[in-house]
Amino acid sequence: MKEQTYEEIIRKHPCFSKAATRWFGRVHLPVAPKCNISCHYCTRLYDCVNENRPGVTSKLMTPKEALQYVKQLVERDERIKVVGIAGPGEPLANRSTWYTLFMVHRCFPELIKCISTNGLLLAEKLPELQKAGVRAVTVTVNAVSKEVGSRIYGYVFYRGQIYTGAAGAELLWRAQYEGIRLARKLGMVVKVNSVLIPGVNDEHLEEVARAVKTAGAHVMNIIPLIPQGGFADLLPPPPERVNLMRQKLSPIIKQITHCRRCRADAVGMLV
Repeated sequence: MKEQTYEEIIRKHPCFSKAATRWFGRVHLPVAPKCNISCHYCTRLYDCVNENRPGVTSKLMTPKEALQYVKQLVERDERIKVVGIAGPGEPLANRSTWYTLFMVHRCFPELIKCISTNGLLLAEKLPELQKAGVRAVTVTVNAVSKEVGSRIYGYVFYRGQIYTGAAGAELLWRAQYEGIRLARKLGMVVKVNSVLIPGVNDEHLEEVARAVKTAGAHVMNIIPLIPQGGFADLLPPPPERVNLMRQKLSPIIKQITHCRRCRADAVGMLV
């Protein structure tokens, strides 16, 4: 089968293109429970069917269950064009991610495969992602400064060792930069998600935008903080502040404006 072009992936992927939301749907497969970093804004301890935020799922799936689920969805809705893995943990830290992607790609090579990752393992896992048919990658980058990053991440677990504070934040950004750079070199479409955390990284996001653009990211998505976890006492940024930030950064890198902060088990159309 002919490989999808860069332009075709963007045209059909609703998370990368607002126009695509009118015609194409996606499914997130919740097969990856483990995570290798601790973010102060993250909690995956509960689920409500009316709750729409990253990291939430009503159940975990095995790779076989996920494949059967995709088969049923594709038969029922021909608009499903994208299969992604976005948690509820870190996809690249879970072997189940690879089993799922390989099986789905073997059965549905025409579907766009994508992952959402913190980027810590992205560079070293790119060969496997290529074999599994992954062509679109979203990397969450909240800081490129170790000082700012140390306020966002509790720890980074890498190759059997725990890194905290500035050391963990610096390690994470180095890995993210290299992962984005190499992914783009391989022809993948790269989106960066950045959580806007008032009083923590809001004055730093312009530096983040310039850095990820230099690394090769195609588009950036500013996500307003959902107060929870270690940041439960912070106030979420109002919509007008988020919009102003997007306007400020749009001359640097193209901005996503239609994000729905999808769950790890999201399915169907974005609109």
